[in-house]
Amino acid sequence: MAQSDLTNQSGWIHLPKPDRKGGLSLEETISRRRSQRAFLEKELTLGQIGQLLWAAGGITATIDGFDFRAAPSPGALYPMEIYAVTQKGVFHYVPKGHVLEVMKKEDLRRPLSGAAHGQGSVSSAPMSIIICSVFARVTGKYGQRGKQYTRMEAGHIAQNIHLQAVSLGLSSVPVGAFEDKQVKEVLSLPPDQEPLYIIPIGYAD
Repeated sequence: MAQSDLTNQSGWIHLPKPDRKGGLSLEETISRRRSQRAFLEKELTLGQIGQLLWAAGGITATIDGFDFRAAPSPGALYPMEIYAVTQKGVFHYVPKGHVLEVMKKEDLRRPLSGAAHGQGSVSSAPMSIIICSVFARVTGKYGQRGKQYTRMEAGHIAQNIHLQAVSLGLSSVPVGAFEDKQVKEVLSLPPDQEPLYIIPIGYAD
């Protein structure tokens, strides 16, 4: 990712239009998916980052004025907030407009790794996607059961990311062992957002 791509003075980065026709079949991506914990230092392109984030929570269709996204969501309430952590900073993905909101302009991969019990994949990967949830968006309709629905949605999103990574010639690993409070502090998350998943992504070493 070129330096100029991440120094937008307005605080917003417009991502390239996502590709809706990949080079691999779904069956091939499923068969090739493996967890990878060692990554090369090679950075991802803005197109790759945008494609991965679109697979996570991008808008796939607009019907009667309502935006549908890449992963199923309880009651189409979409409680998830998606973040990307790279060498250049922390970025919040905004599906409407397919853009990144610049949150921090510093490399926080090592502090994020520290919050994940020192897992090397988090500090070495050129990018980690963090899936966070605002549970209140769902529990307001479904009560406490909504928390289970929300965690199921996180799994749907994660699988989309893993398979999209394979399609792009990349590797990934699911990370669930981390201290929630520390992750929130590293990313400066709003109080109502809870981290559910960290997914380091990059070129396999």
